[in-house]
Amino acid sequence: MMRRNSSPEIAIVGGGMVGMTLAAATSGAGIPTTLIEAEPLPAMTEATFDGRSSAIAYGSQQVLAGIGAWQYLEADASPIREIRASDGGWRSGLASAAHESPFFVHYSHRDLPAGAVAAGTQPPFGWIVENRAIRRGLLKRLAETPNLTHIAPARVAEVEFQSGAAALRLQNGDEIRARLVIAADGRHSAVRRYAGIGFKEFGYNQTAIVCTVAHERDHRGVAHENFLPAGPFAMLPMTDGEDGAHRSSIVWTEDPRIVPWLLSLDDASLASEIERRFGTTLGKLTPIGPRFSYPMRLLLADAYARDGAVLVGDAAHAIHPVAGQGFNLGVRDVAALAEALVDGHRLGLDLGSLAVLENYARWRRFDNLLLTGFTDGLVRLFSNDLPPVRLARDLGFFAFNLAKPLKRMAMKHAMGVVGDLPRLVRGLPL
Repeated sequence: MMRRNSSPEIAIVGGGMVGMTLAAATSGAGIPTTLIEAEPLPAMTEATFDGRSSAIAYGSQQVLAGIGAWQYLEADASPIREIRASDGGWRSGLASAAHESPFFVHYSHRDLPAGAVAAGTQPPFGWIVENRAIRRGLLKRLAETPNLTHIAPARVAEVEFQSGAAALRLQNGDEIRARLVIAADGRHSAVRRYAGIGFKEFGYNQTAIVCTVAHERDHRGVAHENFLPAGPFAMLPMTDGEDGAHRSSIVWTEDPRIVPWLLSLDDASLASEIERRFGTTLGKLTPIGPRFSYPMRLLLADAYARDGAVLVGDAAHAIHPVAGQGFNLGVRDVAALAEALVDGHRLGLDLGSLAVLENYARWRRFDNLLLTGFTDGLVRLFSNDLPPVRLARDLGFFAFNLAKPLKRMAMKHAMGVVGDLPRLVRGLPL
């Protein structure tokens, strides 16, 4: 329940994974926060709501631990101990097995020198966690967090930015006034539109098929990324199922023209198509659970902040999942924005002012643009199967795999521990 005309210091619109993470950070640090989510909370943890899993990099795990949520996710988190990326387009036709390609890059967390991340530690690169498990864990954390009003289901009908405040009107007629409105409502953000912030969006002519498969052999914490002409094919290690079955999450990028046909296949036929692209290194594969598809598009907001409003997560940037960094970018947004807001709150500053928000915007824009450019270039490079391009990238694979200093730097980037890091990413309290 909520009070009409309630007045929190900040209002977060969008209670998905990024919005909930931010709400736990700000309210846990003593800032009165209202979180507004359009979907019923019980539906958000159902298997039919979202079939995706997310890669949680080591730096993002530090953030989740810092806000008190990791304890509720850890049991559902499968560590990524090795990453194998290979060029599956090295011969004509589909690669019958990703691991057969002679051109690959192999990363192992054991290759990082002890203490490269934290003194005396050698953690995995990250963890794979089902999105519904992330939501379930964050909801548990929010339920015990003070200074938080969680409203769901509720949709924002209008946001009006006034001098010194913003007025949010919900579809049920309730009103909320806050000094700062945070858009965590995804790539189709209504708050971004009401704030008058434009964006640029590009399509890849690719659609991602997402599903879970059971397999005979243990994945041993190895994540595979096979680059095929139609797009990347990823096999990501998950925790075993309740029945003890070994499981992996598939993110399979394909030509959108054949995606409806693939989704309509029976389990045996779909398993055969998966094996054509991945091989049998994990033994017999069996699709389990629902299948989902998502069109691949890139989005970049023209600005991250204006007086009284700020964007985080997919409302600010949405990238191709080729490197598994979408959620991690959002978590780093959370860490940087929470630090700016908490510091401003302690100093008695106006949290909706550009003086506070522009620090966050400058901090995050470079990292987001850098990774956006990297993932976009990666997709375009490996979706091109012209022989000269294929030869150049395969030679690059071979050379990079031998360059240990470059590989170590790439591993630290994948772990999210390079650059000017917010306190939460460094394992420090807000």
